[in-house]
Amino acid sequence: MHSATLRRWAIRWMFAAIVTHLVVGMLLPWFADAAIFSGYHRGIETAFWGATVPPQAHAQQIWWISLFGPTVQSAALWMGALAWIGARQRSAFAWGALIAGMLLWAPQDMLVSLRAGCWDNVWIDTFALVTMLPPLAYLFYVDRAQAVRA
Repeated sequence: MHSATLRRWAIRWMFAAIVTHLVVGMLLPWFADAAIFSGYHRGIETAFWGATVPPQAHAQQIWWISLFGPTVQSAALWMGALAWIGARQRSAFAWGALIAGMLLWAPQDMLVSLRAGCWDNVWIDTFALVTMLPPLAYLFYVDRAQAVRA
């Protein structure tokens, strides 16, 4: 595949991932207690409370997930701004900042989740890393090489 075409697809992939973050962040406050997430909530609640989860613990779990939604929305906005700069200006710095953000966030998030025995979060983080780091690394490499040649 031609380098310009591959770059264009990597950028589209990143914008799709960013829009996904934005949409998920917007939906979390509204659907945090939806039945589809009951297994996820049960996994976190039992990691902290064991088999007997008090109703207040479930309410707090829903509150935390709802509160996390706006955080994800904000992160999507920042990621979108960096991706826009990277795409338009061929800025390796912008792609590198996105990579650095992921490498700062993911290991810490995974460690906190592992300490609590919340494997669902580890799998979600792993999915994010596997789907976002390769195109980001490619974009960083391509745009850095372009800058070095210029």
